[in-house]
Amino acid sequence: MPPKLGIVAGGGVLPACLARCAARQGREVFVLALENHAAGEAIGGFPHAWVRLGAAGRALALLREAGVEEVVLAGSVRRPSLAELRPDARAAALLARGALRRGDDGLLRTVIEALEGEGFRVLGAQDIAGGLLARGGSLGRHRPGAEARADIARGVEVLAALGRVDIGQAVAVQAGVVLAVEAAEGTDALIARAAGLGRRGPGPVLVKMVKPGQENRADLPAIGPATLRALAGGGFAGVAVEAGGCLLLERDEIVRLADRAELFVEGWPRPGAEP
Repeated sequence: MPPKLGIVAGGGVLPACLARCAARQGREVFVLALENHAAGEAIGGFPHAWVRLGAAGRALALLREAGVEEVVLAGSVRRPSLAELRPDARAAALLARGALRRGDDGLLRTVIEALEGEGFRVLGAQDIAGGLLARGGSLGRHRPGAEARADIARGVEVLAALGRVDIGQAVAVQAGVVLAVEAAEGTDALIARAAGLGRRGPGPVLVKMVKPGQENRADLPAIGPATLRALAGGGFAGVAVEAGGCLLLERDEIVRLADRAELFVEGWPRPGAEP
């Protein structure tokens, strides 16, 4: 019998995807849903509990009471202010280590280290559902042309530089010009912002890549149907994601939406490899 899996669920569809995948593998699943972040569908019909983000002590107790041995962090979590967090004693201990002053990757490393220090084994989403990872090449009917490929290469270059200081996993580029870089606002807001800056001619491209040296057990870049709808509405030409490093959520629906909107979805090699 595989170890019982605890899914610490933030927003989006990834927690539910992982829960269903784990159940098909014969795993028992317990969902720890984060208040004001996780959606109701994230818990589905699985055993679950809700906990606020700053209640670290209660979260650990709930995982132990449920018999969880392995943990995966899944879904989006908006970085809170200290006032919103209302940390308990366990969360305050993390804050004392400077967790909130770090970038997203640094913060998640601190959380993972804390979970491991409590005896849990922390997995990545790809350890549960490796089939969600993007493969190299085009997905669907449409492929990037020469100008789009040049914009993708430019985006990869920019993200490699920004990722080294733990900033962003996505960038929008058009005709070699960087329109917008992802920061705290998230990908959908980045797309909306870039759409208002677009120029005449072929539309912008969105590029999503793993940060250099990123802790890959949390916060892998991901796209889903909502991303494709936003790209279509924003006049984008398509999206390039890191092959083997980006999660494709609801792949069939991504393909359907991309084909209908004449968008390309391209799996791009990680920096340092030839396209």
